[in-house]
Amino acid sequence: MDSLRMAHSGPRKKRPRQMGASMASPPQDIKFRDLVLFILEKKMGTTRRAFLMELARRKGFRVENELSDSVTHVVAENNSGPEVLEWLRAQKVRASSQPELLDVSWLIECMRVGKPVATTGQHQLLVRRDYLGGPNPEPQETPPLAGRKISPYACQRRTTLNNRNHIFTDAFEVLAENCEFRENEGYCLAFMRAASVLKSLPFTITSMKDTEGIPCLGDKVKSIIEEIIEDGESSEVKAVLNDERYQSFKLFTSVFGVGLKTSEKWFRMGFRTLSKIRSDKTLKFTRMQKAGFLYYEDLVSCVTKAEAEAVGVLVKEAVGAFLPDAFVTVTGGFRRGKKMGHDVDFLITSPGSTEEEEQQLLPKVINLWERKGLLLYYDLIESTFEKFKLPSRKVDALDHFQKCFLILKLHHQRVDSGKASQQEGRTWKAIRVDLVMCPYERRAFALLGWTGSRQFERDLRRYATHERKMILDNHALYDKTKRIFLEAESEEEIFAHLGLDYIDPWERNA
Repeated sequence: MDSLRMAHSGPRKKRPRQMGASMASPPQDIKFRDLVLFILEKKMGTTRRAFLMELARRKGFRVENELSDSVTHVVAENNSGPEVLEWLRAQKVRASSQPELLDVSWLIECMRVGKPVATTGQHQLLVRRDYLGGPNPEPQETPPLAGRKISPYACQRRTTLNNRNHIFTDAFEVLAENCEFRENEGYCLAFMRAASVLKSLPFTITSMKDTEGIPCLGDKVKSIIEEIIEDGESSEVKAVLNDERYQSFKLFTSVFGVGLKTSEKWFRMGFRTLSKIRSDKTLKFTRMQKAGFLYYEDLVSCVTKAEAEAVGVLVKEAVGAFLPDAFVTVTGGFRRGKKMGHDVDFLITSPGSTEEEEQQLLPKVINLWERKGLLLYYDLIESTFEKFKLPSRKVDALDHFQKCFLILKLHHQRVDSGKASQQEGRTWKAIRVDLVMCPYERRAFALLGWTGSRQFERDLRRYATHERKMILDNHALYDKTKRIFLEAESEEEIFAHLGLDYIDPWERNA
């Protein structure tokens, strides 16, 4: 969620410092200097607040005893977003302060892993828009979309990381995830498309009039938007976040190698915690799941941009040792400009290599990392790619290129300026890495497909089918009318074949 803007009425009054009272945790114990926490006592109680403050400080967090303008995160328990904002307004917090409002579950998760975790939707306290700037804004005479048309396809919208409607998109992503857990594909797609189109808007929705002319917003979606505008939160989202099944599936699928079928099995067996699953002697785990549990703390934490860059150096060094002319390109979220991710994806292609050299590259790289003690886990999937096979009609179809899913050991010294998210007493971190080897003439299609986002790729394939009578996947583009494959040397050429304006990777965050 974007940082929340507070109401401001007049100059901020300074509080007198009490004699003997410390305003913050001792500076020498602080590990995470970019975060300044304030824990709200309201509804929590003095004893519990003091306990959490002390525990957080021991873990290296900076915690203020009193509210100050330097606070970046306000943590509350049993309070809604509007309640916390009302309290903050009473303290006359300056509009420039913009702290994030978070449930105590976020702090507990941070302390469990020993470092800050992402402030995702389940931890955020949703706030009604009229709270963000004081008085209710004046009603707009005309909707922000007057005179403009928004495409129902994400591939015709420019979507940057500057999301002005987090309060709504976070809600729809929770609902979509819950539908995915329950295998309700229809509603899952509806919520995902709604979140996608709202992310692309160059304005913030503050009233239902603002939604006029926006595609992909059905009656169900609009009723949720209206409730969030009026109440600051969705009762349906709140029910999902408190649902035992959703919480269990969210937890189980956070383990590398655990999907919906396994989650369903564990839930039906009565498991609700990972510790109980780990200790149960009757369960059998796959190699992937064993690795997922073994390196869970590292894999569940975010990969930083600096860590992704360091992994990129490792990959290029290893690939270059066997195919010096190979191109190694980072794909996925990091290519779209994200600063955090859960794994790092790379596309490898070599203009001068034979088919045999391509097939041998990834096994050679795996063997090299194994000898160097950097390989913690790998799963190599051999290529089943056929040159003249028609592209898949499924929008979520996986490609047939040779690929390898790995967990690599990244030593902290390889990360610039100590930017690695370190665990106490460890000199390395386990990082999830995906390597894809594709033939050189298919590089444009593979690069486009592996860059994402998921919704952008889905809509690109839907657009090709429904609007252009073509079939697109990670391997090729086929014109059904002319019955020919359309060649492309770059992503720009693929967009041109489809009659689309080219959209840069950093504008594909749909």
